[in-house]
Amino acid sequence: MTRQFRSRAAVLVLAAIVAIAGASHAIAEDRQKLDQSAREALQSLTKSNTAAGLLAGKAKAVLVFPSIVKAGFMFGGQLGDGVLLKDGRAVGYYNSVAASYGLQAGVQVFGYALFFMNEPALKYLDNSDGWEIGVGPSIVMVDAGMGKSLTSTTITQDVYAFIFDQKGLMAGLGIQGSKITKLAD
Repeated sequence: MTRQFRSRAAVLVLAAIVAIAGASHAIAEDRQKLDQSAREALQSLTKSNTAAGLLAGKAKAVLVFPSIVKAGFMFGGQLGDGVLLKDGRAVGYYNSVAASYGLQAGVQVFGYALFFMNEPALKYLDNSDGWEIGVGPSIVMVDAGMGKSLTSTTITQDVYAFIFDQKGLMAGLGIQGSKITKLAD
């Protein structure tokens, strides 16, 4: 692959990410719509996934990103806004941003929810200047196999994560970093 082709591909991906970022911030401005989308996404997740339903009843709070857009061709990125729900109320708004590099191509839209199981994990989210996945509280990605064996006595981690409503196609291998940042009130 020529250097010129890689440069053009990187520029196109960057332009797509900037366009997605603009759309994402427009969503953040309409917080009522974001609240509604997050509540509907969480309700759908907890109805369709028994492990998510169990965790929702025990969690101190749930951070729901109802729509994350991921795109890439060698260089990639993902972006979306979310709502922190505590006792059924929206108590904060967050942005999730990730960048990646590697053999990858495609576009995908999905949602994800983070179930905060204890106060220290929740305080870390509030007190950090942007929360990086893989740094701080321990996170467990819940898949179908684990979800079947999750019970109220096996909930031992700080944060449980679920990915849901995946649409589109994104394939490849790469290095990715993800950061969650609180939006201004």
